[in-house]
Amino acid sequence: MKASIASIFFAGLATSAAAQSIQAADFKIQASDFKANELKASSAPKAVAMSTLRQRKESQFSKDKAAGMYDMDRYEVTSATECVDGKAGEYSCNNIDLKGFIRHQDTNSRTREGNDLWGWTSSSGREFALLGQSDGTAFVEVNSDGSLTYVGRLPTQTVASSWRDIKVIGNYAYIGSEARDHGMQIFDLRKLEKADKKNPPTYSISKDLTAHFSGFGSSHNLVASEDRDIIAAVGTEASLKCNSGLWFVDVSNPSRPQDAGCLSDDGYVHDAQMVIYNGPDRRYQGKHVSFGFNEDALVISLIDRLTMPSQISRTTYNGATYTHQGWVTEDHKYLLLDDELDEQYMNGPAADQRTTTYVVDITDLSYPVFRGIYKSPSVSIDHNQYIVDGLAYQANYGSGLRVVNVTSLAEDDTGALFEETAFFDVRPEDDAVGGEATFNGAWSVYPYFQSGHIVVSSIERGLFSLKLHEKKKSKCKRQLHV
Repeated sequence: MKASIASIFFAGLATSAAAQSIQAADFKIQASDFKANELKASSAPKAVAMSTLRQRKESQFSKDKAAGMYDMDRYEVTSATECVDGKAGEYSCNNIDLKGFIRHQDTNSRTREGNDLWGWTSSSGREFALLGQSDGTAFVEVNSDGSLTYVGRLPTQTVASSWRDIKVIGNYAYIGSEARDHGMQIFDLRKLEKADKKNPPTYSISKDLTAHFSGFGSSHNLVASEDRDIIAAVGTEASLKCNSGLWFVDVSNPSRPQDAGCLSDDGYVHDAQMVIYNGPDRRYQGKHVSFGFNEDALVISLIDRLTMPSQISRTTYNGATYTHQGWVTEDHKYLLLDDELDEQYMNGPAADQRTTTYVVDITDLSYPVFRGIYKSPSVSIDHNQYIVDGLAYQANYGSGLRVVNVTSLAEDDTGALFEETAFFDVRPEDDAVGGEATFNGAWSVYPYFQSGHIVVSSIERGLFSLKLHEKKKSKCKRQLHV
């Protein structure tokens, strides 16, 4: 009943930039009503396990496949289009232009089903997107004008899977998957510089890999520590030694990856961020710290000695349904956390199904405090987000890429002053009803290219290349350095 009422209420909302701004202002007020004491929780009675999330997603993907959402030629080739009056072709937008688009079928994917995403920049400055698909990884060059060129692919190591994850350290890609016995592929990305663009190669899973790490079979995500040359696989098979926690692999020599230890005391870890901590908590400055998103809680651990990690804190929150992913601010004082199921289950602050981001004070690593929330103007499930120069780049499934200015944290750490400065909605199918809390649309975003091009992976469509209007990006940078 609640879902149908929400759908009726939002059905008449306009999708113009002006309407989005009004909606954002309205929901800032609602978000500020959630105080830190209301977000505090000692347990997470409504949280579910990965098995439940997986079943929900697989059910959605099966229905989508039956409905033809991955069919050949379903989506049109779209050229670069400026965002004008809230639209770039069929896509709703604000302050972001479409620079390039390539369909899954145009990267020789047989399944045409996308997932995660990362990027790599060569020593000569060429930029490449590494697009995860259920049947492998597609390599796409992001040209100087933002257009996209397919340059090759690496097939899955075993069978297809809706989950694939890619991270990069130096010149090497590390690729894991939920596919049975997949392990971790290690691929030298410098091969892409020699690829024949007129005849893009399909690389061999035996001859073209630098190495293959088979210590674990399947994994859900890979986490990279570039400073320490460590890859951590999370969500590995529960029967194996790391208990689905962080499985550390030393990749200082990519051709000889070495098992380096486990962080297993809290069981299943869905995703994590590993950093050399530079925040205000003096006890851990200069130490290797992980921030784990462990289904029902944020878990912070000291991992300076990989063979002897120790938990610093474990903190849950009101509304915890499936603690999914998050990212620390550049000063390591705050963390933005997303919960993948609170919108769909309509739990806690996400009862209205508006994408909800939790603001966590991590100035004391042993006592994180959930200070407040930020509410997106749109109904949608959140998935992956990254923070660059005071902007949070959020891939929010059906509402696409949302760019949020978070520089106000120094003034107000409740999130009440956060401002959505730009968006690009990669899923126009749900615009007429004001958005839907389904697993469709944007899976992830990579906002780290020096060119300013932002790439977004769409589950159904392919890869988008976008670029912020320069005045918005420069304004945020000025605010950040005041």
